[in-house]
Amino acid sequence: MTGDDDTPTASTASSRPRRAAQRSAARLAAVQARYQIESRGMDPQAVVEEFRRHRLTSDDVDEGQPDLTKADTKHFAALVLGTDMRAGEIAEALDGVLPADWPRARLDRVVHAILITACFELLARDDVPARVAIDEYVSIARAFFAGVEPNFVNGVLDALARKLRPSDFVPGHDRGSRE
Repeated sequence: MTGDDDTPTASTASSRPRRAAQRSAARLAAVQARYQIESRGMDPQAVVEEFRRHRLTSDDVDEGQPDLTKADTKHFAALVLGTDMRAGEIAEALDGVLPADWPRARLDRVVHAILITACFELLARDDVPARVAIDEYVSIARAFFAGVEPNFVNGVLDALARKLRPSDFVPGHDRGSRE
């Protein structure tokens, strides 16, 4: 919602941080769901439903654990199901940027879940600026790892984003922080 002069209204501006937090929570939940799908061989739709029933609605948030109840459930489902629907395209895109000595098969499962979810978002969600997606998924990597993994994720996603969305990196081209 904008005012008559196409500037954001107060209600729009105040809802941005909340929407960004909801999407951040959705991304974290999507990475956790992708990990569960891959490690247990579960059906993606069943995992989405499980998360919606139990993890995204629970009032009982464990201390020290992220509060996923604030997740944007539509964004969460789109990420989880989208990675499944476009698995071949995602695999091809990742294979094109991963170092030769670190193929997908060698990746830690959490790193793999982060990368495939981020790759889907870069491929399919042009409403999210590439730099925002990179920052979000590097933050998720930092939540899980204290070693070199966040830097690895950053490098792979930067290369991937520059390949998939070169216009996002043209000097002077500012897509803003639409989220």
